Amino acid sequence: MLKRSSAAITFPAPMQRRLEAAAETFIEAGNGYAVDFAKPAGEAALTPPDSVSWRVFKNPLTLFVGGVAAVILELAEPRVCAGVWNHTSFQQDPMRRIQRTGFAAMVTVYGARSDAEAMIAQVRRMHARVQGVTSAGQAYRADDPELLTWVHATASFGFLEAYAAYAQPLTLEERDRFIEEGELSARLYGTPDVPRSQRAMDALLATTEPLLEPSVALNEFLSIMRRTPVLPAPLHYLQGMLVRAAVELLPAALRDRLQLGGRWDLSPWQRNTVRRLGFLSDRVVLQSAPAAQACLRLGLPVDFLYAR
Repeated sequence: MLKRSSAAITFPAPMQRRLEAAAETFIEAGNGYAVDFAKPAGEAALTPPDSVSWRVFKNPLTLFVGGVAAVILELAEPRVCAGVWNHTSFQQDPMRRIQRTGFAAMVTVYGARSDAEAMIAQVRRMHARVQGVTSAGQAYRADDPELLTWVHATASFGFLEAYAAYAQPLTLEERDRFIEEGELSARLYGTPDVPRSQRAMDALLATTEPLLEPSVALNEFLSIMRRTPVLPAPLHYLQGMLVRAAVELLPAALRDRLQLGGRWDLSPWQRNTVRRLGFLSDRVVLQSAPAAQACLRLGLPVDFLYAR
């Protein structure tokens, strides 16, 4: 039987232990920055614990779905695609890349500010070494502010839309707050001119859409995400469904442009299943997860984000 504390859910001990162990494994594997979310005691993060960002990023299922949607949009931009596909280990070791990317997102939201700033500085140094030319002859640099703006916007789009679609609806005010909350981290990453509202986000997506295109890399990414065992073993069978859920977040016209048509649709029962799982995931307290550890760092109850 599930145990509840306000809006929080705790599973029976054996299942809860398995979930905690899976969260710990994922965090340890991705922790290339030596970050402990529970320390230093009292140090604030880049965003406050009552932010929309802290609510959204605590949900592991919608983070997976939103992360996939974000990368689809990144790889649809030819210059970003070349930078990601030619200069990272994603093709050779996708799981490691997924873990490190996910961990970096957690540090940006929940890590102590000093840890987040140190990690972002390290990422910027890596970006400074990445440059090249696409197959169509377009030059690119990973630290190009235009490309960084697109990467930041796609991440905001993916995480926001996945949470709103599969966990909890968000008001326009909450959407604007979430987007605005990302401005500080964007500046630290070297991206001063990012969308600050839902309206600005929609405008950027609309103006960038004509530049986006399908690619072999995009199709290979989706294939990798379907077959690489990212989720805990009992949930592997859901992974293909969650990848489809990510594709469904994209506007219909953009899906057509990227040749992601009906074969990527969820069936009604699958869509309902993802929503039920997203709703449930939004209430399961994992004490080993960054959200809970960050609450403890700030002297808040471990279920602070669920007390509503």
